[in-house]
Amino acid sequence: MRTLDLAPLFRASVGFDNLTRVLDAATRQDSVQAYPPYNIAKASDDDYRITFAVAGFSQDDIDVVVENSTLTVKGKVAQDNDSTAYLHRGIAGRSFERRFQLADHIQVTNGVMENGLLHVDLKRDVPEALKPRVVSISTAARTAQIEESAEQKAA
Repeated sequence: MRTLDLAPLFRASVGFDNLTRVLDAATRQDSVQAYPPYNIAKASDDDYRITFAVAGFSQDDIDVVVENSTLTVKGKVAQDNDSTAYLHRGIAGRSFERRFQLADHIQVTNGVMENGLLHVDLKRDVPEALKPRVVSISTAARTAQIEESAEQKAA
């Protein structure tokens, strides 16, 4: 197994301390479980959709939970009460749990089940206070005039 050296990234960035934990969890999870298959699509700059192939599951069999920036999708198959003797059983009916680490400001907006597919919609919702803003640059003389004017109004 190869190791990834993130030292250059940490020298040029601030606040990505948990990146190694996220990368480690992602590689560990994908190597262990590949069921159910899923797609992640980017609909626009701020909209995403995760689609799971969940044939054989009903809405009541699936839970979608968001907690501490982690999206968890769990499927628990209902117990078969019939005594059907299958000659071939190709539709997987096993329980599953998938976890996704969500980036900052990503919100789960909707979950829709249709035609054996579970669609989970996500949206990036950056607060106004965190959006880029232009800072005006003034000269030292202009700043002194503004401060004097403010002092005269206060007096």
